[in-house]
Amino acid sequence: MMNVESLFEQFAGKKIAVVGDVMLDAYLRGGVHRVSPEAPVPIVSLEKQEERLGGAANVALNLVALGAEAIICSVIGNDRDGNRLIEILEEQGISAKGIVQSADRKTTVKTRVIGNNQQLLRIDSEQTDDINAFEQQTIVERIALLLESGIDALIFEDYNKGVLTASVIQQLITICQKNGILTTVDPKKKNFLAYQGVTLFKPNLKELKEGLDIQFSMDGRTDFEFAVNQLEAKLQNEITFITLSELGVFIKKADDQKYVPAHVRNIADVSGAGDTVISVATLCLTIGLPIQEIAEIANLAGGLVCEKSGVVSIEREQLKAELIRIKN
Repeated sequence: MMNVESLFEQFAGKKIAVVGDVMLDAYLRGGVHRVSPEAPVPIVSLEKQEERLGGAANVALNLVALGAEAIICSVIGNDRDGNRLIEILEEQGISAKGIVQSADRKTTVKTRVIGNNQQLLRIDSEQTDDINAFEQQTIVERIALLLESGIDALIFEDYNKGVLTASVIQQLITICQKNGILTTVDPKKKNFLAYQGVTLFKPNLKELKEGLDIQFSMDGRTDFEFAVNQLEAKLQNEITFITLSELGVFIKKADDQKYVPAHVRNIADVSGAGDTVISVATLCLTIGLPIQEIAEIANLAGGLVCEKSGVVSIEREQLKAELIRIKN
């Protein structure tokens, strides 16, 4: 593996655009001491309110944590929650130049009510239909201008909330190909096969099965590798990178393929691990690392964030220390 200090120094010079569904993760926390007399539900005595970046914005948080420059690109509502989301982006050092606010759109907010450190309820305020034709044109034009200013890679981060339509995906891939910009994808089922010609495609095992509408077991590798070949025949992508949960990760470029086992971890929460993996893999790709090292570093980073509760981004110093420990 390359010099760890050099690795992070090279990350720091990269500018990455993240395109996809952004959201606010809101938390209402308090203690529960009694049941309501109005209905058999707990009463939460509110002690703390918190708002965090979620969805594709968490990918941007991971990039910034590793020293890169992140530009978030999405369509959100022209509403209070949208304004607050932009405020938090700026507070976190993430560029909001790619954000389009629309009067016809609602900003996605997921509110979790937590009593005695246990989640009691989640309230989703969201709009999941595809963005309209004008919004699609506006976001593509906005991103095209950003790409002209010098971007090292573009990450598609799909949460099935309507921003990444087939048309938006295909137009942006074409623009990136013309400008020699790397493209990486963390997909969802709806437009799974729309990402034709991307550099790196990163589903998890469940998404691979759903996206191809096939079922197989991982008892042997034959059926799995056949599915990978099917995927690549449809997408014509350069690199396939699949997270396999407790089995680690798989990566393939042309005829070169690697399985990287998972590290033993005390798993607290797998939420957000995919965001970390795509962020780290993209940065590794931009500095020209071979696929074995891309898989090893991204796999390590994804495991580290699983040790913490909630959606969290990778900690730069922790990842650096772990890489040094493993290298030695």
